[in-house]
Amino acid sequence: MRKRDILTPFGITMGFIMIMLAIVSKSGTSEGAGLFLDISSIFIVIGGLIASMLITFKFEQIKLARKVLSEAFHKHDQQLPQLIALFVHLSERARREGLLALENELEEVDDPFIKKGILLAVDGIEPEVIKDILEAEIIAVEDRHYQGRALLEKAGEYAPSWGMIGTLVGLVLMLNSLQDPAGLGPSMAVALLTTLYGTVLANLVFIPMASKLESKTEEEVFMKQIIIEGVIGVQSGQNPRILEEKLSAFLSNEERAKQLEEEPADFMEESIHEA
Repeated sequence: MRKRDILTPFGITMGFIMIMLAIVSKSGTSEGAGLFLDISSIFIVIGGLIASMLITFKFEQIKLARKVLSEAFHKHDQQLPQLIALFVHLSERARREGLLALENELEEVDDPFIKKGILLAVDGIEPEVIKDILEAEIIAVEDRHYQGRALLEKAGEYAPSWGMIGTLVGLVLMLNSLQDPAGLGPSMAVALLTTLYGTVLANLVFIPMASKLESKTEEEVFMKQIIIEGVIGVQSGQNPRILEEKLSAFLSNEERAKQLEEEPADFMEESIHEA
């Protein structure tokens, strides 16, 4: 299940607010913030950045930009303890009723990767083949994520460069108007603001978002590796408690402690139902 990740917009907003507070505190008035808005600098940085991206990437990759940006503002709410509990439940039912009974369980499973693995197990595919198929899908996922993340990483590289280009343009204009003191200020503004815009976009937006997507990819791959272990365990008829212990090795110390606290309660509940 996808949920909105509030940390990304909060972090970006907070960064811009801190910059604005620094400007206002130094200028003494809120009108001083207007000095940091220059249309020419925006054209150079944003326009140049878009041009560089169009040259670097194919049109099919450019179309992914909206989806990539959306991923940075969402998160997948898949918790490891719940995942372990799911495979323990599937293992218990498979041992009682056989692997074919798991097809009915898949109606309540949202993750297509889990569904694919269980269906392969139900079809009687060899464990080594199942592992190869699912690991090939993981490689494909990593490749797709890398291509999407490359958009943000390149934008993070190009933005400061175009800021520097804007600085050079501003310096040329300033040197060309040394005889006119009135023109020095606007030319210097272009020279400095383009560097500011490019640096802020790179270090507050593009590079942090690319890093977040990379960490999400690592987390997703980690979860998929656990799913593979769970699928193989269910197919091989592994004892549910042994499977639970095996998958629990991936839990953090805090999650394992919490699991141990809940297990006595679960045991008592099972005893009541059995009675």
